Amino acid sequence: MHRNISLGLLVVLINLPLLAQDIPGPRSYLAYQLQEKLTIDGLLEESAWKKAPWSEPFQDIRGGDFPAPAQLTRMKLLWDQNHLYIAIRLEENHLWATYTERESVIFQENDIEIFIDPDGDTHHYYEVEINALGTLWDLLMTRPYKNGGKPINGWNINEFQYAVHLEGTLNEPSDTDEYWILETAIPWKSLSQSGPNFRAPEPGEHWKINFSRVQWRIEATENGYAKKINPDTGKAYPEDNWVWSAMGQVNMHIPERWGYVQFSDIIVGEGTASFQIHPDEKIKNELRKYYEAQRKLFANSGHYSKHPDELDIVSSLTEVKFEVGETRFKISAPSAIPGERRWNITEDSRIWQD
Repeated sequence: MHRNISLGLLVVLINLPLLAQDIPGPRSYLAYQLQEKLTIDGLLEESAWKKAPWSEPFQDIRGGDFPAPAQLTRMKLLWDQNHLYIAIRLEENHLWATYTERESVIFQENDIEIFIDPDGDTHHYYEVEINALGTLWDLLMTRPYKNGGKPINGWNINEFQYAVHLEGTLNEPSDTDEYWILETAIPWKSLSQSGPNFRAPEPGEHWKINFSRVQWRIEATENGYAKKINPDTGKAYPEDNWVWSAMGQVNMHIPERWGYVQFSDIIVGEGTASFQIHPDEKIKNELRKYYEAQRKLFANSGHYSKHPDELDIVSSLTEVKFEVGETRFKISAPSAIPGERRWNITEDSRIWQD
């Protein structure tokens, strides 16, 4: 969903401090290691795929208080030293896709979307959109739209492998279809921002990742399908957005709200691991309280605060430092791990360690 709008054998919900009561907590998934070779064909017939756990069903992008999706969507992940492997199964009664040109605005029809922020700083993250024809739109976001981010459509995932498998007939309203599957293999080196010094994740490391299914109301036509028109407005009904980890609003471009994928060194099917949230995630969430308070203050008064006490927030952080200018700020706090570097957040929402 590329828009600027404001509106494991184990899957765990994490009880992290939330920025607001109506924002769902992020989901988590344990990705186990792979030893056998996968054929990227969309069939998922290898034993490793059969052993890998499915995620919980996708939900409304706004959260569990909203109607559950009409059709089931789930994903599963595997990894090795070379690739991240993703499989997504989408139940679908009416397979529909017409875009065939790469970099088309694919979310104007039904699609599945993958969002990846390897270092979790909320900047320079990746978005991939694919439809049932296998048409690809891959792009790099410099930062979230709310912070002036720009999509770089010229960015491509080098050596990206993927396949779509359909159980049904595409663009044929006379029958009822079953599902479609997307299978991908994404090279770590293509996700790296370190050039030739790329590496696979370390066991226990976690990345911020999310998935979104865009689903339109459609109806049969002489030539296949078309979006269903709302007679009250004369326009197409708005699309549904079904996601793995809920965002709390109709906006995928809030990377800090994506789910966690933790990488285990256990071979899939040979044991289980437990999800362990990094203690610094709490530090990062607390810093985001200061970030949101600073943005609110600036919107109301035209300036940022130089003193934590002026922001009227409750936080467990200690040794918080402020660096504030007319249009910029940096707020930092110590890591929860003694001896580790401080965490910083700036006015553009980037969060990182010194």
